[in-house]
Amino acid sequence: MARPLRIQYIGARYHVMSRGDRREAIFCDDADRVEFLRTLGQACLKTGWQVHAYCLMSNHFHLVVETPQPNLAVGMKWLLGTYTQRFNRRHRHWGHLFGGRYKAQLIDGRKRGYLRCACDYVHLNPVRARIVSGKKKLDSYRWSSYPAYRQPKLRPPWLRVGRLLGEHGLERDTAATRREFERRMKQARLEPGEQELMRGGWKIGAEDFRDWLADKLGRRGRKDERASERRETDAALAERMVNEALAKARWREIDLATQPKGHHVKVKIARQLRGQTPMSRQWIADRLSMGSASYVSNLLASVDSKL
Repeated sequence: MARPLRIQYIGARYHVMSRGDRREAIFCDDADRVEFLRTLGQACLKTGWQVHAYCLMSNHFHLVVETPQPNLAVGMKWLLGTYTQRFNRRHRHWGHLFGGRYKAQLIDGRKRGYLRCACDYVHLNPVRARIVSGKKKLDSYRWSSYPAYRQPKLRPPWLRVGRLLGEHGLERDTAATRREFERRMKQARLEPGEQELMRGGWKIGAEDFRDWLADKLGRRGRKDERASERRETDAALAERMVNEALAKARWREIDLATQPKGHHVKVKIARQLRGQTPMSRQWIADRLSMGSASYVSNLLASVDSKL
């Protein structure tokens, strides 16, 4: 069965979670956690991501991230791959560190509440894991973004706190609003009712979020559309993307046939198609006159490794 397509678009928000292979540790000590946050900061610098919340546990991590550009897949590939290399080098390990595909739930950003729900869920993870229990304060757990919400001096440049505070109705970042934020998190710790929204599969949002996404991405079909109709719509979107990219590069259709297979314009278009459409590598290779699907794969892997 084919894996579900990553839905990516400008300004998309996600709750991202990834576990260690066979649920084994991905952080052996605090030095690993520091290294992961350093790597996350580098990923944000490369991609423009804005992180609204994070939490690092022993065998998994959570992120709530906003992507000003549709580049979640590329950024996560770099983040997970780079941290794995650094972890293996430090501990003299080899092979996979993360198990399977990371989970990415789309967050409905049209109304207040859904981003708050996702961030509260992430910040309360140490409570659910019983690491923070009883009367112990939530900000006693160092490895989440919650302490940085309470203490501005702890904030890395890639952590964006204004959006979440705004969803709590706290428009200004002051000592008073930070105290109010703490009070609300104490209440959420006692009454985690809204956390059921986090168990909604691929999305965190309203009932019509699926249809809104379909319209936004240019797909007129709905969840009951036939597979053949969906394929035709995806192909039309891919064709439009190719034509727009050719016009931007001031290329004609004939240039695809006459220019080298690995021309940087072709590689750029291929990368857009792979990141924003479900078209296969073979379709891309044929459409852009790039030879074989494996050649396209090698070119894209080379580009991604430099990000």
